[in-house]
Formats: sequence, C-alpha cells, structure tokens
Amino acid sequence: MTPRYGHVYLADLNPRVGTEPGKIRPVVVVQTDALNPYHLSTLICPLTTQIDDVETPLRVAVPKGVSGLSAASDILVDQIKAIDNQRFRRKLGALSEAYLHELRHKLLLILDFVEEAHS
Repeated sequence: MTPRYGHVYLADLNPRVGTEPGKIRPVVVVQTDALNPYHLSTLICPLTTQIDDVETPLRVAVPKGVSGLSAASDILVDQIKAIDNQRFRRKLGALSEAYLHELRHKLLLILDFVEEAHS
C-alpha cells in the first residue's frame, strides 16, 4: 500500500510508549506524495475519539462519517510521527480541502513556521 497525502487509514500504532497514542486507530497522512518513491515510512497524525470540546491549535475536529470515520474524531496535530508503511492496514477515505487547510495551518503553528505563532 502506498499512503497518500490527506488520506485517512487505519494503522497499527502498537506498541505505544508513554503518552503516544497506541492500538489500531485512524491516522491521516501529512507527508507529501513526492516522497513516496523514496521512503518506506510516512509522516502521519493519529486521530482520537476522545473529543476535546475546546478549540485548540493541537487538534482538528472531524465529524462522524467524514473520510470513512465511524465516530467523531480529533486529529492529534501535536502527535505527528513517522511510521513504517507496514503499519497501514486499510484506507478509510480522504479529507476534504477544508479539513486539510485547517490541519496544515495548525501544523505550521505548532512547528512555529508562521507569524501568527508569535502572537
């Protein structure tokens, strides 16, 4: 399987260490497709169904049914990590441009790549 940018997959994140999300869970690919021919690992952000009711730069809310999700979920922007491509189990769907725009913006904020992060 070749993971694609902006697509949501089920991935096996076990074993987890410390505060890392574990188990088989949805993840969204945040790595450009241009790296696919060169890498056997992929940058992802995991999702959780433990919803945070407060808007935060650390999460992007995704409603149930979007991108094949069976429950409302938050993308854990601050848990970005590289996983081996063998961890991907199956594709669930793809995020719309609106969700990808919010995800890109929040990734830039936590990486301190935009002026707004200094406000």
